[in-house]
Amino acid sequence: MAEAARGLGLILNGNAAGDPDLRSAVGDLRAAGTPVHVRVTWEDGDAARQADELIALGVRTLVACGGDGTLGAVAAALAARDADAAALPALAAIPLGTANDFATAAGIPSAPAEALALCARPPQPIDLLRIDADGARRWCLNLATGGFGAQATQAAGSGLKSALGGTAYLLRGLMSLGNLQHERARFTADGFAWTGDFIAVGIGNGRLAGGGQPLCPDACIDDGLLELTLVPPLEGELGATLGKLLAEGREAALEQAALRRRLAAVRIEADTPLTLNLDGEPCEARCFEIACVPRRLRMHLPDGCPLLASS
Repeated sequence: MAEAARGLGLILNGNAAGDPDLRSAVGDLRAAGTPVHVRVTWEDGDAARQADELIALGVRTLVACGGDGTLGAVAAALAARDADAAALPALAAIPLGTANDFATAAGIPSAPAEALALCARPPQPIDLLRIDADGARRWCLNLATGGFGAQATQAAGSGLKSALGGTAYLLRGLMSLGNLQHERARFTADGFAWTGDFIAVGIGNGRLAGGGQPLCPDACIDDGLLELTLVPPLEGELGATLGKLLAEGREAALEQAALRRRLAAVRIEADTPLTLNLDGEPCEARCFEIACVPRRLRMHLPDGCPLLASS
């Protein structure tokens, strides 16, 4: 058990299992005397089950090898356990997915050997988003998104990787779909209340969605706060002005349409079921209680990680 406790547990998305650079990096670690235990996901629920297996082996770090969905699933499997961060393995990531939004924002290297080398660094405490909806509890590492992102995910079946980015990317997608359907909800928090229609909402622990678009550009993973971004319908004079600027390629102007707040928690209520994507996984409910849970996990991150407020 002492030897296993020094080892790493890799949970690989099946699409990344044949990556030659990853195989080489794992081989080098084993040759240097580091135990590496590898599991490959095939279907929903595998990441949680495999995390339990690897924790039982006593690994010191769980490494999610894949995209944001794989990383979010491993983080959620850790956070769901009845133990504090110090008693759980640390989390690490090798970005082998399509978008890798969290890893990009965090500055995690794309080369497997370089990403694995971060596991030799002391892990940093990080926050997670805890979502309570319809009697069930879920966890989110990067972003919870709704509105157009959720609609497009269901319509296109391609997930946030191609459906949702920043406000400019979002409006382009809406225009291409010919669908300006609004959602309506009430958002309440300590010192904040907003009710109305919106075309997109982002609740960020991380910053990026949709392949690198900064939906929650000021979010940090160690400040005890979430970042709420609301994009109301772009109608009337504002919509016409922003639409013209977008057509001219002046996409940054769309940021003036977004409402942003940094909060410890937020409650979302809707009269009809609302879908939020939690690290890309859909969750439908009429009421969501979303809280930022400080220091819920520990993660191996690069020096000067942009997502750390302390950096």
